[in-house]
Order: sequence, then structure tokens, then C-alpha cells
Amino acid sequence: MLEVGNGKLTLAENRTHFSMWAMLSAPLLAGNDLPHMKPAIKDILTNKDVIAIDQDWLGKQASRVYSEGEVDVWVKHLSGGATTIAVLNAGSDRYSTHPFHLSLSKLGLHGAQSGTDLWTGKDVELKDNMPIELPSHDILLVRIASPK
Repeated sequence: MLEVGNGKLTLAENRTHFSMWAMLSAPLLAGNDLPHMKPAIKDILTNKDVIAIDQDWLGKQASRVYSEGEVDVWVKHLSGGATTIAVLNAGSDRYSTHPFHLSLSKLGLHGAQSGTDLWTGKDVELKDNMPIELPSHDILLVRIASPK
């Protein structure tokens, strides 16, 4: 059962928990007090783009492709050929003094990839070896409609 909104997790941890739940195609069973949840928690639990990743009819679970220290990179293949990439910082912050560098080649992708950050709704472009700065226990969740 999801622990999102139970008060023990930070907002980043709530986003990460919900993201990984969706990446693993698990049933979305909220375990919090629904009538009294804070607006930020409701925004997480009702994010239609993340729910769509969980509910994708292909039904495949994500797999961890590689790790670098405490950062894991997961990929989930979706119906219609789309892909979702999750970059999860399970440890300390990874900022400009020591950022994580995304390897698209390890994901089987070639060249820059255009996608959507599912938590901000903004368009993003992922490039090979690009630095990614993630706060502790936070996640970057990107859906790529047409991966190359």
C-alpha cells in the first residue's frame, strides 16, 4: 500500500514513492487519510501523467538499468513505443560540485531525447552524459514519446 501522505515522508520522498510505484505497475492503493490530505499530497496522488505510467496497458514493469553510487536509473517501456526514465537519488544530494551524469547509451538510446518531466509538466531534452542535480531522495521522471 502506498505511504504517500502519511506524514513521515518529505514531498520529494512522496513523489519518489509514487513514481516508483507507477514504474513497477503496482496497484494504486492509497494508504493515507484521503478526506484530510494536504493539497500537495493530493497533487501527487492525482498526477494523471504518472498514473498513466502505472496504468499503461502494456503492463510491463520497469527495470533498473544501472546505478552510480546512490543514484539508480530505471526504464519502463510503454505501449506505442514510448519509454519512461526514472533517475532516483537514494542517497545524499547530487549538485553541481558532484552531479550525476546520465548515460543514454547505457539505456540503449542514441542522441538527444525529447520528453516531458512528469512532475513539472515541462518539456526536457536529455543528452548523453548530461549532469543531473537531484536533491536527496528525489526523482526525475521523464516520459519519452518517441525514443531514438
